[in-house]
Amino acid sequence: VQLQASGGGVVQAGGSLRLSCAASGRTSLNYAVGWFRQAPGKEREFVAGITRSGDSTSVANSVKGRFTISRDNAKNTVNLQMDSLNPEDTAVYYCAAKTAFTTVIGRSPGWYNSWGQGTQVTVSS
Repeated sequence: VQLQASGGGVVQAGGSLRLSCAASGRTSLNYAVGWFRQAPGKEREFVAGITRSGDSTSVANSVKGRFTISRDNAKNTVNLQMDSLNPEDTAVYYCAAKTAFTTVIGRSPGWYNSWGQGTQVTVSS
């Protein structure tokens, strides 16, 4: 499945952004989906994930209480609502999917087998 991440931009500290991950064409996004981010010079890190059913989510400690992951089945997207952004959140954000059947949420980039192109999020102080 080809994924498309969108919604990035430049925002001031304390602001909000909403990222969306969609499958290209009419492909279903009925998979476990994760959001990752990578800042310059740093490794790609897990941000949040959601099961294929949407009944379970996982969020990294660094963003807990500020970021929320959810599914919009009507629009066939997985969204990442990011509130109370700070400059340390600046990174390229990627969405990824695990296309094999699973009921868990992986936190390692290697667990996912399909990736979107990334969207830049810049938080100014």
